[in-house]
Amino acid sequence: MRAARLIKLVLLLQSRPSMTAAELAAELEVSERTITRDALALSEAGVPVYADRGRAGGYRLIGGYRTRLTGLARGEAEALFLSGLPGALRDMGLADAASAARLKVSAALLPSLRDAPEAAGRRFHLDAPAWYQEPETPEALAPLAEAVWDDRPVRARYRRGDGEVARELQPYGLVLKAGVWYVCARAGSSYRTYRVDRFAEVTLGEGRFERDPDFDLAAFWTERSAAFARSLLRSEVVLRLTAAGARRLPYVTDRAAAEEALASGTAGADGRVRVVLRVESEDVAFGQLLGLGPEAEVLAPAALRERFAEAALGLAALYR
Repeated sequence: MRAARLIKLVLLLQSRPSMTAAELAAELEVSERTITRDALALSEAGVPVYADRGRAGGYRLIGGYRTRLTGLARGEAEALFLSGLPGALRDMGLADAASAARLKVSAALLPSLRDAPEAAGRRFHLDAPAWYQEPETPEALAPLAEAVWDDRPVRARYRRGDGEVARELQPYGLVLKAGVWYVCARAGSSYRTYRVDRFAEVTLGEGRFERDPDFDLAAFWTERSAAFARSLLRSEVVLRLTAAGARRLPYVTDRAAAEEALASGTAGADGRVRVVLRVESEDVAFGQLLGLGPEAEVLAPAALRERFAEAALGLAALYR
């Protein structure tokens, strides 16, 4: 819309001493001829936009003019708190709102502080996805984000191991964890967590639901993610560790489980410590503990100990 573009043009000129037509065109994603027409329209409307001619020329506001169009809308203010996550904002369809919010804040700042956003951007950057993974944007993310912002219920079909199930949800919040999106939602009388990429379909419902004022998204996620991590550790492995193995154990397996095992371990006469470690499975434990080499000896279960013995023989034969 032209009106929104004119407002942005004024805010850009208010936040900087001067800008060329090319710079304004790039910021507003229009042609330089459009910038010329917009500047003329603003001048005719009483906004003191002055054009400096020549190679170093550009557009600027004169007479200390300041617009009052800097009040943040609710959506812009909420998006501003996420402005350190440009990829996440883009995926949720909030990039334009965040851009407008940052522009309004820059325009409202004192001249001595207007380089603050740029200075912060040069010093801090948050890269949320995990290593060796190509981030993908789930199709259901945008409608779920809209539902979360507006407290809208949704009707959804969710993929599980045994097929798809229909769900009526009240989405309370979104969480981005290691490049994977989750939605925390109320289903009936309980709160649950769903992976966004497993939604086959999401449809916004009518009206708005009333949020529970006592719901704390951060606390809920911390509790549920910790419970989920604990639920994965269904098996136990008995180990005898050297001092080096004990130091490295938290770096090759679940840190909380490793620290718990070491805290309750018993030291032997040979200086090695015997621990009982909770693991996801024997297969997972084999892959994790193999990296400790001779610093860890598997005592039980017997089948896992045999796998390590076979691996040791195979490595000895390979490097003999």
